[in-house]
Amino acid sequence: MTDGTGSRELILDILMEILEKGGYSHVVLRQALGKYQFLSKPDRAFITRVTEGTLEYLIQIDYVLNQYSKTKVEKMKPVIRTILRMSVYQILYMDRIPDSAACNEAVKLAVKRRFVGLKGFVNGVLRTIAREKEPIKESFPEDSIRYSVPQWLLELWQRELGMEQTRQVLAAFLEDAPTMVRCNFNLASREEILESLRNQGITVEESAYSRKVLKLSDYDYLEGVDAFRQGWLQVQDLSSVFAGDAAAPKDGDYVIDVCAAPGGKSLHLADLLHGTGMVEARDLTWQKVELIEENISRTGFTNIRAAAADALVLDEESVEKADIVLADLPCSGLGIIGKKPDIKIHMTPEKLESLVSLQRDILSVVWQYVKPGGTLVYSTCTIHRGENQENAEWFLEHFPFERVDISGRFGEQVREASLKEGWMQFLPGKHPCDGFFVAVFRRKTQ
Repeated sequence: MTDGTGSRELILDILMEILEKGGYSHVVLRQALGKYQFLSKPDRAFITRVTEGTLEYLIQIDYVLNQYSKTKVEKMKPVIRTILRMSVYQILYMDRIPDSAACNEAVKLAVKRRFVGLKGFVNGVLRTIAREKEPIKESFPEDSIRYSVPQWLLELWQRELGMEQTRQVLAAFLEDAPTMVRCNFNLASREEILESLRNQGITVEESAYSRKVLKLSDYDYLEGVDAFRQGWLQVQDLSSVFAGDAAAPKDGDYVIDVCAAPGGKSLHLADLLHGTGMVEARDLTWQKVELIEENISRTGFTNIRAAAADALVLDEESVEKADIVLADLPCSGLGIIGKKPDIKIHMTPEKLESLVSLQRDILSVVWQYVKPGGTLVYSTCTIHRGENQENAEWFLEHFPFERVDISGRFGEQVREASLKEGWMQFLPGKHPCDGFFVAVFRRKTQ
């Protein structure tokens, strides 16, 4: 199947589900690869690369198509539009794929999907783009096209971050995102984990920011990694690990994670508690709770339990019971565009504002679970002042909490002045991780 019509047909189905039906890229891609587990490692890599690359460069690809097609993208039949998009990505960004192969396979797909009458159109558009691809890549007129990002989002970040930092973030999003994992040191030593990974021929890069975080490459799928199966590893970005580090739990603490699925941060806190205390990992639905329970079962931690609970509804039995509440709340996800590129396609300014309100509604409930003197950690995987710094200020104004100096909690590499004020905004391109915000508050005792 490698690189042929079969792989491309699967890519077409995946992209149709995401772009035409609103599916989430990471879910649709994972389900497709899970269904076709017989695929070879090269096939899986090719399908993943074309799917994610087409989504990453979608705005740029549509701009190119509109320059070379008399029929504009929004007027095309969905199947033809998707075939052209995935083929333009291959032509512009996959040097090992001959342009002729990308064109020919696109025509075959059009015919196979019963668009015989449009095969000449598909062939003509793609071959013209292939002939002129080098000038095309040098002539994008503006940053929104060059970095393939919606104009409204570009303008938002330019206001909040400035032009130079915005370009750094956008360029980082277009780089290959490594698989980051966190080591469960209560289950295995660093040396045991590294030896296991290297014995399987997996390339390991150690993080300069955290000794518990590793970057993995040259593996097929995680379920085939011995150290992952044994629970020694949890897929978790460095930025997400920082949420647990920010909480700084003490042995014996009772922790409530109010929006926990799939459970990576909860498991990290359980690990930091060294087998003591208890972490209650809550989420809205039993489907999400099952995801958490799967990870608990794989890792074997005994000081963590999962429960279904609506974070918007006060649990009277939990009032003033928690030493730590982790409120890693639903957000726009603008900090993880590099891993979930469909976010920039689906997100809108209106959705941003509704998320700000949702976060405030949840915080208005869950602060009550914190004991006097206890800690609330607020975090998001986004880059947006409204959801981050402004919500942190709002929280301090409305509830009996104070700032916590978190200097040193993220190691020697992170030294921003904001740490003394109790918060940190991580930015791709500036930090080797996703975009992530974390703020720490202490409940006043009087």
